[in-house]
Amino acid sequence: MLFARIVLLIQIAVLLVLGLAYFIRPEEMASFSGALLMGNAAVTEVRAYYGGLQLGLAAYLAMALLRMDLLRPALLLLVLLYSVLALARVAGLWLDGGAQQTFNLYALLLEVVSAALAWWALRGLAR
Repeated sequence: MLFARIVLLIQIAVLLVLGLAYFIRPEEMASFSGALLMGNAAVTEVRAYYGGLQLGLAAYLAMALLRMDLLRPALLLLVLLYSVLALARVAGLWLDGGAQQTFNLYALLLEVVSAALAWWALRGLAR
């Protein structure tokens, strides 16, 4: 159970930092992936979706630290979310010729490690 809580704490920290960065500096954060935000609507979209979604997920994980009945669902959410993100990213790298996409390779590493840690923590709870 301690390992599961540590995994959640790490995820909360990562999601808070990234969520705040996307919310406060959407243009700069989007440029890391090579995206160019062409208007105010695009900036708002990055702020809301990348910033808001990550901040909301961090808030849910924080609630799971306080309520034991949410610990297992939070870990399951992380396994599913990061697994699907990793699979979609691998598909994108394959479809879009991703050998030179350093940003996406680092993001894939983060997603695979996060999914694996959440899965390991979830398995630990089953024992």
